[in-house]
Amino acid sequence: MTRVCYQVNFQRQFGGGEVYTAFVARALQQLGWRSRLFVHPEARFWGSLDLGATELIPVAGHADIAPHLTPGSPLLCHAPGDEARALTGRGHPVTCFAHMPPQGRKAASYAGFDRVLPVSGYVRHGLLDAGITNVHDEALYGVADLNRPVSNGPLRRGPLFDWDQRKGRDRLLGATEPLWGRLLPRPGYRKQPGFLTLAIVSRITTIKQFPLLFSILAPILAREEKLRLEIFGSGGYASMRDLRRALAPVANRVGWWGHQRDVASIYRNVDYVLTGLPEREALGLNVIEAQACGTPVLAVDAPPFTETVVDGAGGFLYRDPRQDQGAAFATLLERIADPAARPDPLAHPQHLARFSAEAFRARLCRVLDTL
Repeated sequence: MTRVCYQVNFQRQFGGGEVYTAFVARALQQLGWRSRLFVHPEARFWGSLDLGATELIPVAGHADIAPHLTPGSPLLCHAPGDEARALTGRGHPVTCFAHMPPQGRKAASYAGFDRVLPVSGYVRHGLLDAGITNVHDEALYGVADLNRPVSNGPLRRGPLFDWDQRKGRDRLLGATEPLWGRLLPRPGYRKQPGFLTLAIVSRITTIKQFPLLFSILAPILAREEKLRLEIFGSGGYASMRDLRRALAPVANRVGWWGHQRDVASIYRNVDYVLTGLPEREALGLNVIEAQACGTPVLAVDAPPFTETVVDGAGGFLYRDPRQDQGAAFATLLERIADPAARPDPLAHPQHLARFSAEAFRARLCRVLDTL
């Protein structure tokens, strides 16, 4: 009899957690499990992801899950909280992925699950330090998942904003976007010859702390005349506004490209991928994806980036600019201005193997064995 494993993800906006859900779904099927996924009825993006033969089950919330369950089957939740925790004690092992570090947050939301699955060592240590005892004994990490439907045309500017339906302004702008959005130009992207091209490939969310980072780094970037910063990703109205303000010193050399599906083409057409600040970041799938495409990463020398980037091999780690006002980053810019300094992550397959689909399947298999 085929075993069944359920995932629970009620996010209405697409992000790294949804990419993570997709490669968990495929790994389950490759391990011989039937994959079923509970989603919110208003989440329209699941059809754009490679979920294999996963059955999507739209339900309004956690309270509506029980009638759909096969007795004894495990549930993998992708967000903590009281509603998810209420699924425990009903004859089903209930686990919860920890997609966010508990450092600086209330970790109690992870208590009470049969098992908590940290996505990095940084997250795992934070949970243990916070007194959460039901933590799995190894980090799950992730996969460089680039299996997303893409168009065959050139990269063009996509949607710049993620509208928060809880805010009146965002509801109004989101409802009228189909009208005014058509008036916006949609230029195609191509790498500018003769320029060192740094790229952000990420949703512009508060956890990345991009405005704070560039409040220090933008004046340094402005001194480098042969440098461009290309931003591939959308964000909330306030997040995008604050980032534009922080980048004012270098505004004439910043490209805004919005949300993109073909991230593999992005990585292969930039020189380096630049991360945000580290402490609110749990893993950074974009860091893993970039290296799998042969593109090195520039990241602050701190967890979780020290788990995913080998300094000098997969990219370069530099001192937190809040500690030295960007002095180490400025020195690094001088170094990487020489194309010969660019490392090749593909020359280090042993490190990349840690984030392969095969390695992830093995770690997930050990989780399922313990359940």
